[in-house]
Order: sequence, then C-alpha cells, then structure tokens
Amino acid sequence: MGEYKRIGILTSGGDCAGLNAVIRAVVRCANGKYGWEVWGICRSTLGLMSSPPEAIKLEFDKVDHLLTMGGTVLGTTNKGNPFAFPMADGSLRDRSEDIIEGYHQLGLSALIGVGGDGSLAILRKLAQQGGINLVGIPKTIDNDVGSTERSIGFDTAVNIATEALDRLHFTAASHNRVMILEVMGRDAGHIALNAGIAGGANVILIPEIPYTIENVCRKIRNRQAMGKNFSIVIVSEAVCTAEGNPVKNMDRFGECRLGGIGQYLAEEISIASGAETRVTVLGHVQRGGLPSPLDRLLATAFGVAAVDLIAEEKYDRVVTWQNREIVSVPIAEAIGQYRAVDTNDTLVKTARGLGICLGD
Repeated sequence: MGEYKRIGILTSGGDCAGLNAVIRAVVRCANGKYGWEVWGICRSTLGLMSSPPEAIKLEFDKVDHLLTMGGTVLGTTNKGNPFAFPMADGSLRDRSEDIIEGYHQLGLSALIGVGGDGSLAILRKLAQQGGINLVGIPKTIDNDVGSTERSIGFDTAVNIATEALDRLHFTAASHNRVMILEVMGRDAGHIALNAGIAGGANVILIPEIPYTIENVCRKIRNRQAMGKNFSIVIVSEAVCTAEGNPVKNMDRFGECRLGGIGQYLAEEISIASGAETRVTVLGHVQRGGLPSPLDRLLATAFGVAAVDLIAEEKYDRVVTWQNREIVSVPIAEAIGQYRAVDTNDTLVKTARGLGICLGD
C-alpha cells in the first residue's frame, strides 16, 4: 500500500452540492486502499490559522452517510485573503505563515483543497511558500475553472434552475406574463445557457453576448403575434444593463455583490413592450439541496483521483474532467485560464437553432 501518510482535506470558497461526496470518497479511498489517516480541516484556511488547528479525524463511520448531503460538513469560507487578512482593529495582516504552521503542526503529508479558481490560487501560493504538498479538486456552480469541462456543483445548480423554469412556465401561461428568472454564475453564463435550453426559455441572456432591449422585446412581440401571450426569460446575474453598466448591490460590510439585473430587465421590458412582467431571483437556492447523481459521480471520481495523485506523489496538480475521463493538470494551468461561455459553443449554436433569443 506504499508509505503511510496522514493527509488533510479542506473545502474553500462558496458551498455547493457535492462537497460532502468528495470528502466521503477521499476518506474511503485513503483509508481502504492505502491505509492512511485523513484529517478534515474545519472552516478552510481559518481552521489552519487557529491555534491549535481546528481539524477532525475522518473515518469510515463518520463519512459513509455524506454521499447525498448538501453543503460541507467541514465548513468553508470565502472571505479574508490570508495574505491580507482583516483584523478586529480594521488593519490587514499577513496570516499566511500561521496557516502554514497549522499544516505542519498536524503532521500532514499532503493537503487536498476543494475550491474554485480563487481558492485554488490562494492555496497554491500558500503551498509554494510553505512546502505544502497540494492537490486540487475543482468545485463551483459557475463552472468557470479552466481545463475542466465540469466542476462539482454545476450540474445540481443547472437542475435547480431548470426546475424553476419548468414551474414558471405554468404561471406565466396562466396570467399572460413575461417571467424573468435571474440565476447565479458570476461572470460566466453557463448556468443560464444550460438551464435555459433544458427549461425551454424563450430568451437567454448571458454576460458573454451583448444584447439590446429591443431585440428581447421583438422576440416577445413575435410570440404575441403567434398567439403566445407569455414568455420566459432567464438571465445570468453578471449581465449588464443595455448601456453596459453592471448591476450590483452593496451590503452592510461595504462589499459589492452581483444582483438586480432581473428587476432592471422587468422594468425595461414592461416599458418597451407593455407586457406584464414578474421576476424570480433564484439566489443561493442553487447551491443547496441534494447533489444530483452526476455531481455525486463526479465528486466521487475526483476524490479517488486526488488520493491516487498523492500516492504517486504528483503535487501542485488539479484533477479535471476532459473527454469523459479524469486528467490531472498543473494548478497554474487550470487557474490561468478563465472558462467563460465560448460564443461558438455547441450550446450557443443549439439555442440559436431552436430560435431562442440571445439578445443580439
């Protein structure tokens, strides 16, 4: 079974469905195949930053029920860059050495980091600075990590958005309304595009394709002329106004967050077309709930592959899904390219072929 190892795993960034399935797979493979110890780091890098480090030993009986659970039992964080960490007095402090010290205090041979491009970039910087043997696993509902066709959490988010569209169709038809669904996705339109096609949307608006209100309203009027007095619009949260301005809200901590494009579109469409509009903002519902079967499979395969990389002592790499198989690539390569929607993508062509309006 090779050299005995004690490995750690943490989940970083926003939560999504499938994280617990990864944890389960890592523990089962590391314990059963290699006879290693696995320690779960609580609250991501915050757990390593604590003194003593916050970690729990993970064994078969503690993880076997995790396959279908949403969220992450280890907890996570998407705030506070450890290289400029916000302190209680308002100052910023470099806490990177505290995190590195936590890793070594636990006596870990390697660390599996489950995160998106931002989290993986931070973890890689920590690994290079502190001699941490790091293997990455991509997760994000946005599906925007480079080098991988799919990230954990994306399929579940698409399923939830698709179900929302399915439900909105009936109430839209009942009241002759234009129903607008605003979905997450950050700067990429993958969720809106996939769910829009699967859920039968009439209009799909994504950040990668410029649009005009007139083009959207033309689609609505054409449907009205055909006797179809309702329409379904799905829009990604990062879509800008027709003038090119991002729509954001500032929270009480002074952070700007995407959100509000759905309401903007509702008002503009109502004025330009006279149609009665309603908006549904799906928000964090897309992150929660049971992981889809595909996310469970992907998470499980990624977890096993990450442990195998540690056994082969192949570090500074991330597992990816390419051409129906798992391929590991350097982390720098994966995070060095942003995976937005390609305007020549097969699904873009599919949407156009179906007569779906993309706003351009």
